[in-house]
Amino acid sequence: MALSKELEALQQFRCSEGKCVLSVYLNTDRADQDQQKGEWKIRLKNGLKKLEEYLQAAGDDNQLKSYQKMKDKVEKEIHGNQTLLQKGVVIFASEEQDLWSVHYLQVPVETSFHWETTPIVDQLEQIQRDYPKSAVILPNMDEVKVYDVDLGELHESHTYTFNPDTEEWTFKEGLASADRTASGASHVDGFEQRFRENLHRFYKGMATTIERMQSKRKWEKVYLVGEPEMVRSLESQLRIKVSGKVNKNLNNARSSNVIDQVFQ
Repeated sequence: MALSKELEALQQFRCSEGKCVLSVYLNTDRADQDQQKGEWKIRLKNGLKKLEEYLQAAGDDNQLKSYQKMKDKVEKEIHGNQTLLQKGVVIFASEEQDLWSVHYLQVPVETSFHWETTPIVDQLEQIQRDYPKSAVILPNMDEVKVYDVDLGELHESHTYTFNPDTEEWTFKEGLASADRTASGASHVDGFEQRFRENLHRFYKGMATTIERMQSKRKWEKVYLVGEPEMVRSLESQLRIKVSGKVNKNLNNARSSNVIDQVFQ
């Protein structure tokens, strides 16, 4: 489920009795001066411990037991998935309705911990305002990648390849374009020369596909990432506004690195 859709569900969630929802926002951004040595581990431990001590002092055994189950689940989740840590982790957990919402974000969050009757979604709402539904598009020689990004988080990825015989773009299936064009250097060089000479015409079909996707997926912003020549050519064919450009060839980079370059 896209994070923006999940946010709508979280906004409607209410405990039937008392407090039952653990909301965790954890800053794990290694670029942050306060995170150079994994300080998030200490903040996670101390933040959860403080809430537990508060519930112990309140003397509500039912709430305490429920909280402890969610606390243990959250700690296990984060410590067990340290390779997924990017800039922030957001978790909402409750025994009621089996609420379990986990997101490893590529946008920063401010560390905070809450045990309340509803999920505390103020930071997610702010992220939604700062990082609306967007497309990150990477035009390359005979391949175009389209990332559907929601609240700074990759939702879907699509790759299209160009067929030089039909001069059409198709959703990528099977062998990568590099495999298909590797029959000989002269063949590759000939295709590259032909493609560069016809960039505007060849990208026109891809631009139409992007425009249809934008209408269907309700992207509020569109970003282009690639070599300046490719970016300029695709932008010239688009009838939708381009919100930003990164003039680097990141086609072989991980999607998380690409999105980070766009939203840094």
